[in-house]
Amino acid sequence: MESELKRGFLVRQRAFLKLYLLKMIEANKRYGTQFLDDLRTEFKPYGYHPTHSEIYKTLHELTREGWVRREKKLLGEPGVDFQEIIIYHLTDKGKQEYELYRKQMKVEFDRCLGLLNQAMSDHYGPIKRK
Repeated sequence: MESELKRGFLVRQRAFLKLYLLKMIEANKRYGTQFLDDLRTEFKPYGYHPTHSEIYKTLHELTREGWVRREKKLLGEPGVDFQEIIIYHLTDKGKQEYELYRKQMKVEFDRCLGLLNQAMSDHYGPIKRK
């Protein structure tokens, strides 16, 4: 996990998505397309548009790590118009790991904010707080 967090300049996309997906799964136990739509809406003002493949790669990683389990369900009326979806749930291990991961990501976000605030100050003057 250490290499996932503190490698490179700013936080890695997969680590960022992992944090958000865990929060969403804990709150609503929804499926991948809903996660994607919600994340795109939330981060649109910042020009961030997560891809379908990155969402699902992250969900598969969480499943392999044992943090999340998958459950197949049918949407719609069986035999008429239905769609099979995968609903994601946190495992007991996932609940414990999510709390630790949140704490680790807070440290990483603080590091990234420090870098960005320093760059803003160095190139644009004192940072103005809203």
